[in-house]
Amino acid sequence: MENEQFFSPRPGHENSEKNSDDLSSQNSFVYPPKPEPENKKSNIWVRSITSLALYLLIGYYFFSANWILVLILTGIVIFHELGHFLAMKIYDYKELGIFFIPLLGAYASGTKREVSQKQSAIILLAGPIPGIIVGIVLFLITNERIVDMSYQSFQLLQITATLMIFLNVLNLLPIYPLDGGQLLNRLFLDDTNFIAKIFVLASALALGYLVTRLGMANSFFYVLLIFPLMMLTRLITDRRHDKLTRAIESQGLNLEKTYEELTDEEYWKIRNILIENNYATLRNIPPAPPYEYSANEDKVVAAIESLLQRTIVQDLSWLGKTIVILIWIGGFAAPFVTNMDLPFLHYHR
Repeated sequence: MENEQFFSPRPGHENSEKNSDDLSSQNSFVYPPKPEPENKKSNIWVRSITSLALYLLIGYYFFSANWILVLILTGIVIFHELGHFLAMKIYDYKELGIFFIPLLGAYASGTKREVSQKQSAIILLAGPIPGIIVGIVLFLITNERIVDMSYQSFQLLQITATLMIFLNVLNLLPIYPLDGGQLLNRLFLDDTNFIAKIFVLASALALGYLVTRLGMANSFFYVLLIFPLMMLTRLITDRRHDKLTRAIESQGLNLEKTYEELTDEEYWKIRNILIENNYATLRNIPPAPPYEYSANEDKVVAAIESLLQRTIVQDLSWLGKTIVILIWIGGFAAPFVTNMDLPFLHYHR
């Protein structure tokens, strides 16, 4: 292939003056250098802006060309995700971006080798809590008529306040992958723990049931079934990853490192294990030797990066966890405590 490069062992040069150890070292196999991952920074904001444009266009279509509602919802989502984004920025996460999913919302993304439990809790709360606070302030302004405004402005502000509170309180529900579910998972469970997987499965079933009930009232909500389906897909993917992780670690290879820390030898050995285990995106790539870069080597790099594990630092004491839980409960209960007359707080039989 035109894009392939071939590498062969590089024997050492004979030198009678060298001792046997030096000769052995010189004649040892030298693995080809691992490929450099693509520069993601240049693509992140292009993807973010593209996803935002798609989010707006599809939202405009589904909400019957109601630009005002689309812009209000988009503004609330951006405000929420900016909370996560800024908190991640403060804690020095890399490759930061905000990506929008049409009709479903958005998510802030970033990478970090060592993940602090305390920092994770703050990052997860930094999205919904500020949104709830701002929503309550806007609600009080409209409810108490603190500011003089036209009827149209009053309506827009009231809708914004109601949606801001509703969407952020919804995000605090203890259902994975909502912020509340992720928070409880990070505080009390290990991502690889069997109980954590049961929690995700239970969340998927609960969310599926909730969406189905909402769909009976309005068929539009059925689109949200994609969430529990994605969660179930993730469980299947995680199971495959666990199997691959065990296969790799059984060969004495350590996955608790960054791609930059990975040696060339480790790269090629992990690459072979993935190919031999029929990794989905690598099925058309032959194993080494010969040591050739495939035209799809970027897929190999992406697959290996997805398996490298982060270190979770358990740095929250029980007192710290209690404080976080109290903040979570406070945010979740705020609309009830302030006696807000919001439609979504009422349950009609």
